[in-house]
Amino acid sequence: MKTLRLTDTTLRDGSHAMRHQFTRQQVRSIAQALDRAGVPVIEVTHGDGLGGASLQYGFSHTPELELIAEARSVCERARIAALLLPGIGTRKELKAAAERGVQVIRIATQCTEADISEQHFGLTKELGLEAVGFLMMAHMRPPEVLAEQARLMESYGADCVYIVDSAGALLPDGAYARVKALKEALTIQVGFHAHNNLGLAIGNTLAALEAGVDQIDGSLRGLGAGAGNAATEVIAAVLDKMGQNPGLNVFALMDAAEYIVAPIAPYQPLPDRDALTIGYAGVYSTFLLHARRAGELYHLDPRSILVELGRRQAVAGQEDWILDVALDLARRSQDKPVPQT
Repeated sequence: MKTLRLTDTTLRDGSHAMRHQFTRQQVRSIAQALDRAGVPVIEVTHGDGLGGASLQYGFSHTPELELIAEARSVCERARIAALLLPGIGTRKELKAAAERGVQVIRIATQCTEADISEQHFGLTKELGLEAVGFLMMAHMRPPEVLAEQARLMESYGADCVYIVDSAGALLPDGAYARVKALKEALTIQVGFHAHNNLGLAIGNTLAALEAGVDQIDGSLRGLGAGAGNAATEVIAAVLDKMGQNPGLNVFALMDAAEYIVAPIAPYQPLPDRDALTIGYAGVYSTFLLHARRAGELYHLDPRSILVELGRRQAVAGQEDWILDVALDLARRSQDKPVPQT
């Protein structure tokens, strides 16, 4: 039986929930606990990846390169990974991360924009690092389109390509079909990254496993954007009960989640009304605040704005659509005939 690989993203995706305020000591404690529990890969960066600390995405409490170095210094077995979104992170940040000890670069693009990642994969391989591709917002395109995009990443040098359910919008059959399509199209490994907006992070991860996935992601306590991620400690327990534990210490991960992450987490991610709306609409959680403001301006339920944005397949960088959508919805509501009594 092949060995499934888990990457823990507490120190990257969890950065969103922490408002990017992780301290050196927190990173050391979490990374050391994950390493001792047998987690093979630990991702450490700003929530929006290398170079993400900015006015637009939120400033970090501690520079991410220092956090990467702290994590690397306490890990005896685990490899350190970093996320890079072309256009936010550049070749400069990629090289700097490698100098601080990063061994895996995860290069993320919108699921139809793999072609913008070629130079980043090239540099990653030049530096002798493992290269992983991320196809974000994968619910927005059918499996065959994702397979085409994944083949591009493979041609650029990717060692693995992930289906990424950025909005937590996939159902298990959709997760299965997308992973299966990549498994049939590629000669490299396939990964799956889940979010829990519809309460299906673990279910979708199991569906990906059924489809033959090679790599999966989790975060302690589910700490992450929106309703959070598939919880690492839950994944470990479920895999163990299935007889497919790849070497994770279930009790140690439970303890890390309970005694290290829970005390510092500002809240417990869950599918509350806002997070559920994001998953139901299939849009980025960053749209939520803008939709609320537009809703107040035009006297609309912000959920209707988000659902319409999802119907139009809006992605990150298209926040300017929100006011246009709100205005369209407001005009439609005014044009409705008044019922006669």
